[in-house]
Amino acid sequence: MAWYDEDSWATAAFAPRGSTIAITFLLAVLLPVLLHQFLYRKATPTTLPSFLLIGPSGSGKTAFLTLTERKAVAQTHTSTAPLGVEVLLPEDYMPQSSHYRSPGDPAYERSRRFLLLDTPGHGKLRHFATKQLANPANVRGIIFVLDAASVAEETGLNETAEYLHDVLLALQKRYTEATTSKGPKEIPVLIAANKMDLFTALPPHLVTQQLEKAISDVRKSRAKGLKDSGRTLGGEDEDLDEEREWLGEGGEGSFEFVQMEEVGTTVTVHGGNVIGGESADVKSWYEWIAAQL
Repeated sequence: MAWYDEDSWATAAFAPRGSTIAITFLLAVLLPVLLHQFLYRKATPTTLPSFLLIGPSGSGKTAFLTLTERKAVAQTHTSTAPLGVEVLLPEDYMPQSSHYRSPGDPAYERSRRFLLLDTPGHGKLRHFATKQLANPANVRGIIFVLDAASVAEETGLNETAEYLHDVLLALQKRYTEATTSKGPKEIPVLIAANKMDLFTALPPHLVTQQLEKAISDVRKSRAKGLKDSGRTLGGEDEDLDEEREWLGEGGEGSFEFVQMEEVGTTVTVHGGNVIGGESADVKSWYEWIAAQL
């Protein structure tokens, strides 16, 4: 009888109970789900990758934002305040990070999303752009939109070159003034030469040449201004200030966009047109964006 009682006690103690089975089943089902949710939240960025639209007034920044958002060409007005819009990369273009994913995959669809931030191009309102450049959190690239017909004229070329000079100088300072040896994350620049459908528009290679020459002139005039200011005020930090304000390689010689690669900035020039002709043609711009996503 004793052996029977002991066997009954052992059987009752180790026999599976309904509550035990239910708890085990819930753990087996819920634990992987909870773990996935935890890891997904850790790995997924809280903010979308961003691209800054920068450039002189009337260059076509807002028109490009509208085209990307609505998938249709529309007339726009000059911006007086920054505007950020969440958009999708068009279906014909594949994000660089999703080359091994297939359309329809949730991760693939997420990789197509990004933020376009349009900034005013008027001289008195460019502080919106410079503020973003001071702390470009989550910025994947800068799209500097210009009027390819305007830069064929001296006035338009000088205004565009001065603005682009300041943008590139801000990126250079961000790199050279970094407190870590690794340096900040690279921020590429696309010079989107718009209005290529106009007869007077310069082709991309001439836009490049004209801008490099004009930026060289801006660089020289800025350096001369610093020297004159140093002589007038008797400043002891004249050489240091001049070095900080010198875009690209120091010393004499012409400025070239390739010099920006030394400070973590690759500059690319692509032509296109947002409005005009039979339809928009900004294929190379979207290809550049896709390469950064």
